[in-house]
Amino acid sequence: MLVMPLASRKVEENIELFLAVAGALAVTLCSRWSHILALEAVREPVPITLTVLAVGLSFHFGRRIFDRWFRRVLHAVPQPFFLFLLVVGLGLASSVISAIIAALLLIEAIHLLRLSRLQEINITVLSCYSIGLGAVLTPLGEPLSTIATAKLHGDFWLLGRLMWPWIVPGILALGMAAALTRPHHGGHGLDDTNRSEYLSAVFIRSLRVFVFVGALVLLGTGLGPLADRYVPILPAGGLYWANCISAILDNATLAAAEITPAMSHIQLKAVLLSLLISGGMLIPGNIPNIISAGHLRIGSREWARAAFLPGIILLSVYFAAWSLLARNN
Repeated sequence: MLVMPLASRKVEENIELFLAVAGALAVTLCSRWSHILALEAVREPVPITLTVLAVGLSFHFGRRIFDRWFRRVLHAVPQPFFLFLLVVGLGLASSVISAIIAALLLIEAIHLLRLSRLQEINITVLSCYSIGLGAVLTPLGEPLSTIATAKLHGDFWLLGRLMWPWIVPGILALGMAAALTRPHHGGHGLDDTNRSEYLSAVFIRSLRVFVFVGALVLLGTGLGPLADRYVPILPAGGLYWANCISAILDNATLAAAEITPAMSHIQLKAVLLSLLISGGMLIPGNIPNIISAGHLRIGSREWARAAFLPGIILLSVYFAAWSLLARNN
């Protein structure tokens, strides 16, 4: 799981099928196949898949409307306030419209900014951090929140109730950081290289989400015995920093491997916060990063340079706040 996506370009490009095979193998080795598991693997991806499909179709057919709306807002308010609204709005909306669609809206907005390339990369990175954080609040947001809710056997608002006091301040801070960006209109900005997306791409994207989440259900079940036995006895602080590896591996995969109902809420918060933040530091770490960097042609080094400092600051501040909470409990 850790090595193959990094070692093989084909595996990275077909990560859904690779994880499906890995999940099926894990379930087989621990003898956990059942009709209930098969039904769960088909049922759990449905809500987020339908959300991605429905909102994706709306975006595909209403792209010009979104474009006009962004232009009106951009001309109606000062640019710093627009950047604040963009980062905060996409972060909060991602839990409803999914991180994937939020990333596509971000690309549309970046297309209209016409700032320098470096500034637009910074805005893109901050927005993706915000989208990644906000998407955890409901199972519709991203595969990580879908699989975490399923593994914890929670209701729709479980993660929202648990994480919103941590997530909302982070999103607001990212919005303020974007607003403080000094406008500079010189040089060449970013541009979407794939603006004429085919309708078939909307359905293919939804299908990939379905397979990906179904694979995570199998993977989480197959690795369940190991997670139940070892994760609860591991120090939560160590898990927090160890999960920085999600910068190079999609954070939903690690969530499927680690999260277990046997975890305490303190441990769960540490795992989720570290996965969400470090997932934004490099392109492979989170879905909005992959989509935004791919459309806007942002290189891996460019992303890392822009994302490293915000990531380290967020990780450090959240760890200090979490440590204080852990001591008081």
